[in-house]
Amino acid sequence: MTGAMETCDVIVLGSGAAGMSAALAAHDAGAKVILLERDERVGGTSAVSGGVIWVADNPRMRDAGLEDSREDALAYFRALDHGDLVDETLEAFIDKGPEALEFLESIGALKVALLEGYPDYYLDRPGAKPGGGRALDHDLFALTELGDWANKITAIEDIKPMMLRETPLGGGTGVVDPDEMGRRIGAQERGFGQAMVGRLLKACLDRGIEPRTGADVEQLRIDDGRVTGVALADGTELTATQGVVLSTGGFEWNDEMRQAFLRGPMDAPASPPTAGGTGLALSMAAGAKLGNMTQAWWAPTLAPPDRKWADGQQRAEPVLIERTVPHSILVNRAGKRFCNEAANYSALAGAFHAFDPQSYDYPNLPAWLVFDAQYVERYPIGTRMPGEPVPDWVARADSLAELANTLGIASDALEATVERFNQHASAGYDPDFQRGTSAYDHFYGDRSREGTAVTLGPIKQGPFYAVEIHMGLLGTNGGARTDGSARILGHDGSPIPGLYGAGNAIACPTGGIYAGAGGTLGPALTFGVIAGRAAARRDNS
Repeated sequence: MTGAMETCDVIVLGSGAAGMSAALAAHDAGAKVILLERDERVGGTSAVSGGVIWVADNPRMRDAGLEDSREDALAYFRALDHGDLVDETLEAFIDKGPEALEFLESIGALKVALLEGYPDYYLDRPGAKPGGGRALDHDLFALTELGDWANKITAIEDIKPMMLRETPLGGGTGVVDPDEMGRRIGAQERGFGQAMVGRLLKACLDRGIEPRTGADVEQLRIDDGRVTGVALADGTELTATQGVVLSTGGFEWNDEMRQAFLRGPMDAPASPPTAGGTGLALSMAAGAKLGNMTQAWWAPTLAPPDRKWADGQQRAEPVLIERTVPHSILVNRAGKRFCNEAANYSALAGAFHAFDPQSYDYPNLPAWLVFDAQYVERYPIGTRMPGEPVPDWVARADSLAELANTLGIASDALEATVERFNQHASAGYDPDFQRGTSAYDHFYGDRSREGTAVTLGPIKQGPFYAVEIHMGLLGTNGGARTDGSARILGHDGSPIPGLYGAGNAIACPTGGIYAGAGGTLGPALTFGVIAGRAAARRDNS
């Protein structure tokens, strides 16, 4: 197609949850859609995610008789605001979220269920839901429904045929009947973000929207101040008579952008390398107003040396269960605890990013997860499951003093920290960081235990282990500012004609607030639908 020209109504850049929902919404509104993906595989960060969707007052909550309201959702966000929320976009997400979800389910692009009991992250704030309901999981999806496209989804080989709600991450046991597991494997069924991306892709393919992979967009075409299409690196030019939707993901894999915008150190993102800031660069070139640029969907991560992406770059994994279950603590280079290890992962960035003006350094980086033989017997570390050998990249020693020496930590400091923690863990209360006092702390803990013992347990049985924990993220959430109709705004606050945005390529409608599990995908899907419909209407001329 080198040098070719083609015309459609709406062009969507990016094949993640936001992009495919935008394409489906535009098609449903009567538009001819072209969906472009820079990578050779589709799905991006959405495909390797847990797939959870956070939507207030959603249809599954209503079906289950769980109470929620617009007022509760808005009160919850506003109680967490530090000045980065914009009323128009926040209210658009809250108001349109249930409708977007119903639309995508109605066309077979999603099939979701409650993650029962999964609480919001900040339960002390008005409007929070301690009993859960706003976080939604995906039913299994059979990849065989995709034909040849089954092998064109990012990281497909790494997903087990389980639903999140069946695993300890989602409150389940992690045990599936062997016969049922065999059936799922034979049917090539997947859960998590793979199920979400698979269904969205199937819905696109059923409507003749076939993603064009390997499409490297170099620039937006702008005529008389209006975005009218895109130009690709191979010389292809595509015209969009109605609009262009930017949904290309975040910018965390772009070193220059990361250094320019993010608020603190970040060296191990959990997203795939496809998040290179394409949408940000295109929107900036079009004169977009930016917002939320220092923020991200932060998460402490584990970076095993044997885990690589297809291009050879380091692959990291979010550390969720590992730091929450008993017989473990996080310590800094001084051998001291510095946070409630069981706190929600996004908020923990504040602890890792703490800056000491005296030393002009970040004292809590590097950090290590320290645990003992009791932990190894019962709990996972990365992809290593209980009963399996501990990987060579995990430090091991017969004593805490020896372990400290291996890590370059003062042995007396680590021993004193563990001794103090053990005393409090045995007593069932953590006066230093209140670990175990929140209902959220308990969700990822060992729920076979009671009270604070779900997360508090002494570290006393050798051998002892440690692994470095990095400051990572699930994706950035800053970018072009939009209005409530997903129209990208220029420096003067007026919409840039013909340009729309959704997902991690825009300033998130919830600012830097990670309200609960699925706080990334809820806004992405919602604004994808909003953007697709607005573009199809040419609601930005």
